[in-house]
Amino acid sequence: MEERARRRFLKDAVGVGSTVLAAAAGLRVSAAEQEEKPVSPTEDLMREHGVLRRVLLVYAEVIRRADAGQPVEPEPIAKAATIVRAFIEDYHEKDEEEFIFPRFRKAGKLTALVDVLVQQHQAGRTLTAGIQRLATPAALGKPSGRSELAGNMRQFIRMYEPHAAREDTVLFPAFAELVSEKELHALMETFEQKEKALPLGDFEKMVADVAGIEKTLGIDDLARFTPKVASR
Repeated sequence: MEERARRRFLKDAVGVGSTVLAAAAGLRVSAAEQEEKPVSPTEDLMREHGVLRRVLLVYAEVIRRADAGQPVEPEPIAKAATIVRAFIEDYHEKDEEEFIFPRFRKAGKLTALVDVLVQQHQAGRTLTAGIQRLATPAALGKPSGRSELAGNMRQFIRMYEPHAAREDTVLFPAFAELVSEKELHALMETFEQKEKALPLGDFEKMVADVAGIEKTLGIDDLARFTPKVASR
């Protein structure tokens, strides 16, 4: 069984904690049930947000180097922006726009939030186009190019951190109230088939590719992000 197929099942064997997790993913399950339950499409979308958040860390490191006057190489930037364009914008966000947002509009729920999310998708695509344009030796060889790149990345991070958090904590949990279990299963299959057809690869491939970029930039060690604080 492929890794993505395995991710479709969640064991509800740890009581209320698992029940809360599954509910957040868009499922209604009983804590007493000791059997495997399918994970909803919103769980997949949340996982994909994890890829986005790791790209934001890459962008933050590029900004740090640009601000410090350190060399900024175009290749990892171009690779990160390609993942954003192909996996986040052209796949993840289009799934939201085609299958998730219309449900809320039809039900007349969270429509103001949905409108803002769509506007931010559009703004993100503009920023990504700018990042891709500047991810060249010629552009990064000039202070003006590095400054413009850092500015685009700052705007991208500032927008997508609250964007993803609002979807994960407000929009996706509410989605369960708008669709039936049958519809969730059908949508899950649709998402799976679409992901299999992605030209750059599936979720696992994107995680591996981002990890490679992190290693190139020297930010792959998680312990590096632990602050040094005095114990009490």
